[in-house]
Amino acid sequence: MPRRDPARDRQGSHRGLTCGTPTTAPVPDSPATTRAPYGPRVIQPRGADAEMTRLLRNRTAMLTAATVRRLEAEVEWYRGLAAEDRSWISLVATSGITAFIDWYERPTPTTYNAAEIFRAAPPELTRSISLQNALALVRIVVEVVEENTQEIASPHRAQELREAVLVYSREVAFSAAEVYARAAEARGAWDARMEALAVDALLRDDSEALASRVATLGWSGEGPVLAVVGTTAVPVTDARTADLRRLARRAARDALVGNQGERVVVVLGGFTDARAAVELLLPRLSEGPVVMGPVVPDVAAAGRSARAALSGLAAVRGWPEAPRPVTADELLPERALAGDSTARASILERIVEPLEHANGPLLETLAAYLESGRSLEAAARTLYVHPNTVRYRLRRITETTGWDPTDGREGFVLHVALIVGRLST
Repeated sequence: MPRRDPARDRQGSHRGLTCGTPTTAPVPDSPATTRAPYGPRVIQPRGADAEMTRLLRNRTAMLTAATVRRLEAEVEWYRGLAAEDRSWISLVATSGITAFIDWYERPTPTTYNAAEIFRAAPPELTRSISLQNALALVRIVVEVVEENTQEIASPHRAQELREAVLVYSREVAFSAAEVYARAAEARGAWDARMEALAVDALLRDDSEALASRVATLGWSGEGPVLAVVGTTAVPVTDARTADLRRLARRAARDALVGNQGERVVVVLGGFTDARAAVELLLPRLSEGPVVMGPVVPDVAAAGRSARAALSGLAAVRGWPEAPRPVTADELLPERALAGDSTARASILERIVEPLEHANGPLLETLAAYLESGRSLEAAARTLYVHPNTVRYRLRRITETTGWDPTDGREGFVLHVALIVGRLST
């Protein structure tokens, strides 16, 4: 290894150069970031002294007052707050300035934690102001401190203080975003739980609990309501439920989503076209049947729609060719055969009784037509009338009930109605 020349080293040092390992020239004091292994990041301003800290603490009240004046002059949402909330905002601003001074004096992760800054105010404050408003508050505090750096610090320390403010404000902004993200997650979990309880109250026909819970969830109560029931081929996770909920709220003004094991119950309110709204949900449900309950006037009656849809889902296996979605009313015969007393009562009310009270022997004509193999001539011979008379009476049956005896599926509905009517007497 060659020997070093001391004279040459001295000559290099006079020229501002070094031999061997190069070194960098000293830099002015500025904030720096260090990270302990596996620990939190700590941002440290270089060269904070007691005099600067004293000056900052002496001007805390002045900086807070300047911040409040800026908020009153420039920020509309601040002027719209209640007096109590405005006082909390002032307290938060003071807390933020104090936390900055503490960080400037002794940098630690907790001194730039927004949770610590907002701890001075009640948790309800995050419901009064949004994340955007909170960040606007941080921005104004930073601008106020930055504007007053020349008065607070000596000329050779003003730039250092300005850089420290900018570094600190960045960390507080990110921390504030984390605070609101956690609040949003907690709110989302609480809403999901309340939504599940609302669906449960709806199915149990607990109208009092249902009214309070949907009001808490912000149900507008405008427009008709219906329940939709489907199945899921895979376990229903929180992410899948949230995705279905977002889609449901695009399909209708109001929506509730509840998981019942392998079944999913969706309640829609305030829609224009019921079938179109339900068809938007089909991609998020399994390939199995989807049953729509009857449309009801309001959420208080939604339990009736949901129970009919659940009854239809249990009976839809009796009609393998059922459309998707299918209405609970289209499944009236299967529901009645499965033991649904509500379906039997609906059949009596909507089919049997209108035919009994109609002019002419419509029930007898229907029975003769269906039990003769749907033959006009055979029915006419049974009734001792002309086939055209049977044809005329069949048209009247369609007009009276809404079901056509000459159609295969609708004739089956009417045939079950005949049997239910006979069993009810």
